[in-house]
Order: sequence, then structure tokens, then C-alpha cells
Amino acid sequence: MSQKPLTYADAGVSIDAGNALVKAIAPLAKSTSRPGADVQLGGFGGFFDVKAAGYNDPLLVAANDGVGTKLKLAIELGRHDGVGIDLVAMCANDLIVQGAEPLFFLDYFATGKLDNDVASGVVASIAEGCRQAGCALIGGETAEMPGMYAKGDYDLAGFCVGAVERSKVLTGDAISPGDIILGLASSGVHSNGFSLVRRIIAENGWELSAGFPAEDGRSLGEALLTPTRIYVRSLLPLVQQGRIKGLAHITGGGLLENIPRVLPDSSHAVVDTASWDLPLVFSLLQEGGQIAPEEMARTFNCGVGMAVIVSKDEVGGVTDALQSAGERVFRIGQIDEGQRGCTVLGKAGKWNSPADWSSTHHA
Repeated sequence: MSQKPLTYADAGVSIDAGNALVKAIAPLAKSTSRPGADVQLGGFGGFFDVKAAGYNDPLLVAANDGVGTKLKLAIELGRHDGVGIDLVAMCANDLIVQGAEPLFFLDYFATGKLDNDVASGVVASIAEGCRQAGCALIGGETAEMPGMYAKGDYDLAGFCVGAVERSKVLTGDAISPGDIILGLASSGVHSNGFSLVRRIIAENGWELSAGFPAEDGRSLGEALLTPTRIYVRSLLPLVQQGRIKGLAHITGGGLLENIPRVLPDSSHAVVDTASWDLPLVFSLLQEGGQIAPEEMARTFNCGVGMAVIVSKDEVGGVTDALQSAGERVFRIGQIDEGQRGCTVLGKAGKWNSPADWSSTHHA
């Protein structure tokens, strides 16, 4: 039985489409160039000159993450112009909390059949996220894998490397009782808890195209897809000046489980939710899912995307600097003496981070 010669395209993978995508996104990567990286795609790896970036005795810090099931909403709505910012944010914000400046970023885009318009839109948003974080997009991988994904689906992963002078690393060791916790406003749900968000939408029969009950004219879907805020440019100068004792990126685990990750053994965080107003999108989710306050505090950021720990005498100056950089700042709590952990106070009671929280978290 004769059979025609098979090609990779016959198996569902188009090398030509992949090459066309690389050509299309090259200018996007170039737009993220910065000292240390003159971005040129097409090689087997990307170079970064840490010395050219101005470091003398640097430690490298690496982080990787994804966007999670928020992608399902983006795919359903055909809105791919923000998920790349989410991807960069989830990595870059994890670097700044250790005192590191994000230097370069690589992405991984995987799909069953490559749609260059969708892929280009996603990479464009990744490049925008890199510009916001001040890091260079020096490479990535586009994987076309027939049979692995449903039609139209794709997944993302990001990898970011930063640097910090050895003497400027944020370890949390300087945190002590009496320090104050400032909260930086989130832009929305960010990129955590979307499996629960999607469950609430399904059980209530909410339409993503329905108007969001706010004055800005967005739909519910647009409100939920608001990209994660990137805090790097606001925080980096203060970190480098040594004016911040600790930072906690409020992601999965919420306030309850993320703040303790940066505390020394003898310090306990106390956060008062009366210090800021719960944004409307969280109120809708809480009501739609009948979510208990404790579950809200350990699942969502509840309007605070970054916790900033400073000494009392730095509160005014740091607050002014962050507000001048465009952040909304709340004084949300303080550090008390006690076992490492976090207590969140609210109208319905108080909740404590689990005693064994440290055994369930890793970098």
C-alpha cells in the first residue's frame, strides 16, 4: 500500500507559521531593550550583561509563574491584550519583594494549533508587561502541540531573572514589632482564585458581557480581566534606598498566608480590613459565592496587591513617595511580637494564618 510522504504540517504543526510569528514579534521584543540586553530574537539563547546593567556584586534571583484559569475567560471573550501583563506581573512582583530588579524575561506559549493573530496579541501584551516592569523580553518558546489542547485554548508560562546587590537583599530579618504595614491597592482580582471565580460565574449564570455595576462602563468580563498591577517601578527606588524592611506579594493564599512568608520568627502581622474599602468586584464575588470572610482573606487579594513593611518613622515619607509614583496606599496594620503568622481582623471576626502555613508554601 503506497502512502504519500508525510510532513510536519500533515501532523498539524506548521513550521512556516512559527517562523512567521517570530518575524512578527521581533519588533515587540526589541521595544523592551534595556541596559544589559540588546534584544535580538532567533538565537539559541538570550544574553544579558549584568555588569552593563550597573551591578557590582549582584545576586541573581529567578521566578516563574503562569496566569492560571484566568486564561479561560480571556479565550472565551477573545481578549488577549492583558494576559501577558498578568504573566510578567506574577513573576516581576515576586522578584521585587526580594529586593531584586527584574532584568530579563522569557515566555512559553503552548497551543494545539497556532493562531498567529492570537499569539501576536499575547506576545504584544507580554512586551507591554516587560516595559512596565523595566525588563527585557530576550526570548521564549512557542509550542504547537496538536491533541494537547482544545480548539482555541492555549497556556502561558513566564520566567524572569533579576539582580540585587548582595547588601540590598530583602530577607525580612530587619522586621520587628512596632513596624507598620502599608497596603498598595490592587487593580482587581489579579491572577489568583479564578477557578473559584469561574465556579461562581457558572453557578449564578452570570454573562461576562453584562454591564459591571460601576461607573466606568466596563462589562463584568472586562473588570475580571483587568491586568495585574506591576509594582516594580514604584518600589525599586525605595528598596534600593533601604527604606523598606519587607514586601509581600499578595497572590494565592491572600493576606493571611503571604505576609508571614517575609516575617522573622518573632514577629506577627495584624491586618485590619476596616483600613480600606473592599472593591466592588470582590463584593460581587463574595455575595455570588456566599464566601465566608476567612475564605476571602485566604483566597483573594481583597484590594491589596502588595504589603509594604516599614518602620514607624518611614511611614509618611514612603507613603508620599509611593503616592507620587501613582500608587494608592493604605495603612493596613502593624507588626506585633509573637509567633510568626498573620491575623486578619474584620467585621465578622478575626482569622489567623494556619500554624503549619510555612510547610505548604515554597518559592
